[in-house]
Amino acid sequence: MSVNTPEASTAQKRISTDAFEAPDFYNIDDLLNEEHKLVRGAIRDFVKREITPYIEEWAQNAHFPYEIVRKFGEVGAFGPTIPQEYGGGGMDYISYGLIMQEIERGDSGMRSTASVQGSLVMYPIYKFGNEEQRKKYLPKLASGEWLGCFGLTEPNHGSNPGGMLTNFKDMGDHYLLNGSKMWISNSPHAQVAVVWAKDESGRIHGLIVERGMEGFSTPTTHNKWSLRASATGELVFQDVKVPKENLLPNKSGLGAPLMCLDSARYGISWGALGAAMDCYDTARRYALERIQFDKPIGAFQLQQKKLAEMLTEITKAQLVCWRLGSLMDQGKATTAQISLAKRNNVEIALQIAREARQMLGGMGITGDYPIMRHMANLESVVTYEGTHDIHLLILGHEITGIPAFK
Repeated sequence: MSVNTPEASTAQKRISTDAFEAPDFYNIDDLLNEEHKLVRGAIRDFVKREITPYIEEWAQNAHFPYEIVRKFGEVGAFGPTIPQEYGGGGMDYISYGLIMQEIERGDSGMRSTASVQGSLVMYPIYKFGNEEQRKKYLPKLASGEWLGCFGLTEPNHGSNPGGMLTNFKDMGDHYLLNGSKMWISNSPHAQVAVVWAKDESGRIHGLIVERGMEGFSTPTTHNKWSLRASATGELVFQDVKVPKENLLPNKSGLGAPLMCLDSARYGISWGALGAAMDCYDTARRYALERIQFDKPIGAFQLQQKKLAEMLTEITKAQLVCWRLGSLMDQGKATTAQISLAKRNNVEIALQIAREARQMLGGMGITGDYPIMRHMANLESVVTYEGTHDIHLLILGHEITGIPAFK
């Protein structure tokens, strides 16, 4: 393929700098308050300064930049909805969504790091833990002093987490934990893990497991084609002695980890929108710069069709996110409503990434542009925290009252 034309070089040079402009075709900013806009602006500036100048190199080298953890803590990306007394931001859910949107606009793996910390580690400790646990763990997680992970998925139990085999026994003065988890974001570097396991009666509970406990290891998952700047690994428990005070006391059963996943899936619905916006904006600017047949390719009907369809889907997804955020803030959002948003927004993000890649032609597969990285990342996002098809079945259950997956 030949792309070394002056026009291509000019377009490449201009788009290689982070000149992102967010689409807002329906004036959705009018629905946001000043705090929302300030939060979004701060995170957008952070992403332009700390992520986009380096993310292509990190992804190409499968490098997780551990220094970003402290920086996320400093900018308030960890636990935005957790009360300030525990180190959180005390913000509403629309603010949380906007933070996830801006971070994933930079990279899905970076958003995974932040959303796991906030929704899957800090949230259950705050919601299901006691005051001693909140004070011990949440400030360190909020500041980025500690990184956390969430252990639910197992090698043979992904979409059916209730079939988990990881278990613990009451040994009198401690619990003895055995089992394994896989596809765990943050695990290779995490100081603390919120682990879901069955007691001797088969009831699921959350346990806080700390790095350094004998028998606890976190092997790294290598050779990923997706989320390459994110750290992924396993959690392995071989007769791990867990202090009894590390059991989350205020909720048990499968509903507890599923509540955490609702919070994380909500964040993903905003995050995937951020990736879609970045792909659209890159393609739009490229279409105005790239000259073929003596005019910008944006002058051709097929390219305009692609851009119009991208903007339409982004606008619909923005409205879904805003309305869902309003329901979350009112405490009215249902699991099925969250599933609809996660499923729809990741799907449209993937479609937009693929169309944007075509608009860039051969340049679309290179690391000079973010599109191929977003596309590969979204192939993980469409699967984790509830696959595309499982969310379809959740909606089907809501519509018919019949659970197809049981």
